[in-house]
Amino acid sequence: MTEETPGFEEKPDVPSGATPEDAESKAAPEEGAAPAGDVAADAGLVAQLDQVRTALNERTLDLQRLQAEYQNYRRRVERDRVAVREIAIANLLTELLPVLDDIGRAREHGELVGGFKSVAESLETVAAKMGLQQFGKEGEPFDPTIHEALMHSYAPDVTETTCVAILQPGYRIGERTIRPARVAVAEPQPGAQAVKAEGAEDTTEATAADDKENGGPEEG
Repeated sequence: MTEETPGFEEKPDVPSGATPEDAESKAAPEEGAAPAGDVAADAGLVAQLDQVRTALNERTLDLQRLQAEYQNYRRRVERDRVAVREIAIANLLTELLPVLDDIGRAREHGELVGGFKSVAESLETVAAKMGLQQFGKEGEPFDPTIHEALMHSYAPDVTETTCVAILQPGYRIGERTIRPARVAVAEPQPGAQAVKAEGAEDTTEATAADDKENGGPEEG
């Protein structure tokens, strides 16, 4: 049997040339190595963070969608409100058109005097502020989209269908016509263009004959 020398302890094998510190570091467990439990906890936290980010993105998209729907709703309500207001104003002014016609006839006959004149002008001013516009003038071309022909005749001094008399003025609100102008129209006299063309030909022939008699250039 080998006797152990008293006072000496066994030490780990150290390669030749190594220092005592190397031996201690080899014998001690490596510092900084994360236990397996910590790695699993970190992975769980990353997964939870990904889930939270996904949920946040979904809620953000939902909020943006709700905001867009709300803006569309506001625009639709505002558009409907304006349309209802225009219809209400048009209906009111349509009921006032006969009164405005009476005021116009009274003005033409010189009966718009005194207090009646003041009231009539105030009413016309209020109607104008609400957007009512009068149209229709003598001499303008007939337009079936804004004119209603109640009388028809022929005239030698017109070259197209023309409004020669305004029987009732038309009214519009903005681009919307609430009553067409009721007019008397005149068309060019039938055959007037042919007569005019024949007259022009006769004038040309007469001019050519005069040139020939006066020694004009002969045809060569």
